[in-house]
Amino acid sequence: MRRKDSENSRLSRSFSRREILRGAACGFGFLSLAGLAGGEPGLLGTSGESNPLAPRPPHFPARAKRVIFLFMHGGPSSIDTFDPKPRLIRDHGKPLPINRPLAFDDEEAGPLMKPLWDFKQYGESGIPVSDLFPHVGSRADDLCVIRSMVGEGVDHGAALLQTFTGSSTFTRPSMGSWVVYGLGSRNRNLPGFIALKPSLAHGGAKNWGSAFLPGSYQGTAIGHAGLKVADIEDEPIAYLKNKGFSPDEQRFELDMLRNINRRHSAMRNADPQLEARIEAFELAFRMQVEAPEAFELEKESEITKKLYGLDEEVTRDFGWQCLMARRLVERGVRFVQCTHSYKWDQHSDLFEKHSANAKEVDKPMAGLLTDLKGRGLLKDTLVIWAGEFGRTPVSQDENGRDHNPYGYSIWMAGGGVKPGFIYGATDEIGYHAVEDRMHIHDFHATVLHLLGLDHEKLTFRFSGRDFRLTDVAGVVAKKIIA
Repeated sequence: MRRKDSENSRLSRSFSRREILRGAACGFGFLSLAGLAGGEPGLLGTSGESNPLAPRPPHFPARAKRVIFLFMHGGPSSIDTFDPKPRLIRDHGKPLPINRPLAFDDEEAGPLMKPLWDFKQYGESGIPVSDLFPHVGSRADDLCVIRSMVGEGVDHGAALLQTFTGSSTFTRPSMGSWVVYGLGSRNRNLPGFIALKPSLAHGGAKNWGSAFLPGSYQGTAIGHAGLKVADIEDEPIAYLKNKGFSPDEQRFELDMLRNINRRHSAMRNADPQLEARIEAFELAFRMQVEAPEAFELEKESEITKKLYGLDEEVTRDFGWQCLMARRLVERGVRFVQCTHSYKWDQHSDLFEKHSANAKEVDKPMAGLLTDLKGRGLLKDTLVIWAGEFGRTPVSQDENGRDHNPYGYSIWMAGGGVKPGFIYGATDEIGYHAVEDRMHIHDFHATVLHLLGLDHEKLTFRFSGRDFRLTDVAGVVAKKIIA
């Protein structure tokens, strides 16, 4: 509870404004306040609510309450993972039988190249999954495999931005920010949107940023892709604490800073950027209560740790992300973004490197699905697995594949999607989506729909027009909804 000025004046210790700013900023560095303090307009909502992250009802009954996005940065090959193509086996080594669309590599296309792994049918659904993902294959009856994704970006930067923000060319709010803007957070002591070890490349913070939405809705990054888990495990706890100050002194500092900032904001007719910073300081203070416990993985049983692969060096990193995602969503975090980065861009050495990549993520992802289902969380947690695009059916540098945004696969699980279901199809060689095409705008519309949000109504007024995640497009893929 905020103290009155008269109560503040009775405290014996005095602080200068410079001391308050220095101490508070250092103590709350964990929240990446530089992003909140950026020169972007419109950082406070127009509702006037005191807590912009307060839970809000959906537009209609939701099937999912939360999202875990497992992002494979670089672009895994769909025809080597979830979209088998017998014709590629038959015509291996033959020329591409169609005119090649716009490609990332402008050199002449190589010949058709067959899938480099065998496929097996798994579960009662019989969904075919390649030998790259035997653990995920064992969860096939939970998967809704979408084989008809379509985007526009042939380079990583454009494709990542479109995947996360809906736009490949302009700075727009990320999907997680839109979700928290629409629904708020279920735990006032934790951010509504957390990005675990995000990539700093190909758009960087824009892929979890709030752009012109209020700064309260941007993602909070925990570490980044360049750090090992051992480098960041203690960081969330360490950076939350303002060393040398008691909780009462920190509260006093924050109250004083808030009062100074409020007066400053009033003189500037309510500065939205400053309002966002004030809210960030408040959230960081509250996080000292709950965030440390959320990151204490040692409290998990040995069985659970092994389920995620934390006992093996090859799976420990992504296993940590997946287990952290489960712990965060069960504590009320609305949107968690996990990134396996930047490893899936195999223009050459596809077999060797895709094999290594899959070993790092296969067991942790299957463990996540198993754990969520065992705890009764999968039914209303939407798990998404995706890269920014797929890869071509023709070879590059003899044993690699180029980028392909024209027809690629992702999968979802839980959160109201049909389990053990395949949606859409690509052509015989896996280059173009030809059945039930799901453009990225359609993907975003469908995710929002599962969360109980009408993508056409979830808008924000900025610079004279109403913006939305799906821009002026987007069709909900109702066939995948259970």
